[in-house]
Amino acid sequence: MDPDSAQLEALIAPVCDIVKQAGQEVMKIYLAGFEIEEKEDRSPCTTADLASHRLICQQLKTLTPDIPVLSEESASIPYSQRMKWKRYWLIDPLDGTREFIKKNGEFTVNVALVIDHVAHLGAVYLPVQDICYYAATGHGAFKREREQAAGRIRTRFSTPDAIPTICGSRSHAGRSLQALLAQIGDHELISVGSSIKTCLVAEGTADLYPRFGPTSEWDTAAAHCIVQEAGGALVDTRLRTVRYNTKDSLLNPSFIVFGSLNDRWRDMLLQPSS
Repeated sequence: MDPDSAQLEALIAPVCDIVKQAGQEVMKIYLAGFEIEEKEDRSPCTTADLASHRLICQQLKTLTPDIPVLSEESASIPYSQRMKWKRYWLIDPLDGTREFIKKNGEFTVNVALVIDHVAHLGAVYLPVQDICYYAATGHGAFKREREQAAGRIRTRFSTPDAIPTICGSRSHAGRSLQALLAQIGDHELISVGSSIKTCLVAEGTADLYPRFGPTSEWDTAAAHCIVQEAGGALVDTRLRTVRYNTKDSLLNPSFIVFGSLNDRWRDMLLQPSS
């Protein structure tokens, strides 16, 4: 199914409004205090995750009653059901729960519309900073800060001899990332939580975001659309575009986000990491 350009454009504003509303609910809990539970996979879940989940699901079902919703907090939907979906909403009500708990402000609300395994619309909202990144296929990628007008964002062109700026996970840095950084040589490292890393590549602040540890599809889909429309890509370690809802597991492969790919980096990234 090819996405209808006019339909995608019509969804941008209401989806941005939904992620902002959810972010405001998250901020109320962030400032007032919250309870923490541990899920089966031992990852944390707070009352803010659940409040955001409920608001987004309710709003999306009102906006598009015919489109199913898959959220991190409703991930038990079996693949036998999901595989029939041609399009669906994929949401992470609170991406960066560990950063939320640490109260460092590095968390986001993510909503994506996936059509035929590709994220064709994405909105990422940073509640503490009141920043919204958003994109839809064929309509470009944008960043809106507080009450300012939205501005178009683009990835930056990277040359082999330039010192790259690389994003790394604040809570999930590992040996594979360290090995790649050693291979790259001189670089600037930005350690930050959640899907902010992909958005920094999309806006041209960073060149690369390699992620070798486990992530789930709701962690990446919204920002994937944004970086794609900004001129970059989110690919696996064989440089193949990451796709969604293709299997029983909702885990992503290891992946790399880049703004542009020169030959030197291509050769490095294609080498197996250990």
